[in-house]
Amino acid sequence: MTASGLRALLPDLAPWHSSVDFRRLWVAGLISNFGSFLTFVALPVQIKELTGSAAAVGAIGAVELVPLIVFGLYGGALADAWDKRKLILWTEAGLGVLCGALLLNALLPAPAVWPLYVIAALTSVLGSVQRPALDSLWPRIVAHEHMTAASALNSLRWTVGGVLGPALAGVVVAFAGLPYAYAADTLTFVVSVVLIVRIAASPGAHEARKPSLRSIAEGARYAWSRKELLGTYAIDLAAMFFAMPLAVLPFLADELHAAWSLGLMYAAVPAGALLVSVTSGWTSRVHRHGRMVVLAAALWGAAVAGAGAVGNVWLVLLFLALAGACDMVSGVFRAAMWNQTIPDELRGRLAGIELLSYSVGPQLGQVRSGGTAALAGVRTSVWAGGLMCVAAVGLLAAGLPKLMSYDARTDEHALRLKEQRATSATATATADA
Repeated sequence: MTASGLRALLPDLAPWHSSVDFRRLWVAGLISNFGSFLTFVALPVQIKELTGSAAAVGAIGAVELVPLIVFGLYGGALADAWDKRKLILWTEAGLGVLCGALLLNALLPAPAVWPLYVIAALTSVLGSVQRPALDSLWPRIVAHEHMTAASALNSLRWTVGGVLGPALAGVVVAFAGLPYAYAADTLTFVVSVVLIVRIAASPGAHEARKPSLRSIAEGARYAWSRKELLGTYAIDLAAMFFAMPLAVLPFLADELHAAWSLGLMYAAVPAGALLVSVTSGWTSRVHRHGRMVVLAAALWGAAVAGAGAVGNVWLVLLFLALAGACDMVSGVFRAAMWNQTIPDELRGRLAGIELLSYSVGPQLGQVRSGGTAALAGVRTSVWAGGLMCVAAVGLLAAGLPKLMSYDARTDEHALRLKEQRATSATATATADA
């Protein structure tokens, strides 16, 4: 490959070069995300050590799900009405305090179990409030034409944490102990807060309603009126519900007589996503985002089906990595569609709906895969789920022609938002002059 061809594959760094706030927020997210994976691993390990119950460990997901649904929608309304930077700052600080509480509990002579569930639920609350504010802030600090590149760079930030964070967490928890994992995570929140403080204020849109059920309903009505956006939510839900295999991977490793491969199976999906992130330069040159979302989701299902069908562990790992790569492609173009077309005054509420689409789907998918495995067998659960995903994505694509015809160069919503941003930038430049 030529040097120019290699450069074309590398991530587009235009958002990084053009926006200092993007750089600060990106680095803050990388640091806190990396630390959060320490707690992500340490918390279930601690519950397991204290209770010896798999059901007690699984209950973490239950206490996190309801706050996520309720506060994800309300957090979207808050993000539209309040200063986004303040929301992100105070929730980040709150998450740091909660992590500090985990540290204090772990240092007790006899750590209690109930605070772990309370802190997990409160962490879900703050995370659900923060995420819509964070997602709706990117379009304010990144140029319209750089949104696809920004989506790819943000995906890179998440996948780096997803691959390296759990690996480091396993070492820290095993050799240093749980308090060290919680202490390190608390320190990452301190660093991220310092970086977020330096980001410019981002007040709520003048057109946005005050947070209320009516304002949440307004966001839902807008999403329903935009069938191409509705399609991105539906495609992601279908992909995660039918083809999320993580819950049965321990049993799949046992069936393949390769218990040693379980860690590699968990790492394969984010590793595939990371590969796409570090070679994402091509995504900025794609304009038919809807077709890419559909294609990538269908290929995700096909790759998961392949992982369930083959009997060789190395082929399983290859198919899981391919699935992770396809999921990342879908995520990049979904985010680009949202950020380039949603009006500023509705962006937070739509980000709240988005949060539900990519958070609830995997949770329900774990239930589906586990239940199917109990009834029909582990490998059947995996390959059948993958094929059902392909079929569901195909039906959704056939029923949502606006998603398939979406083109960022000609879409009326994208052009209107681009014009509004250009007008606003001209007015700001004139005022400064």
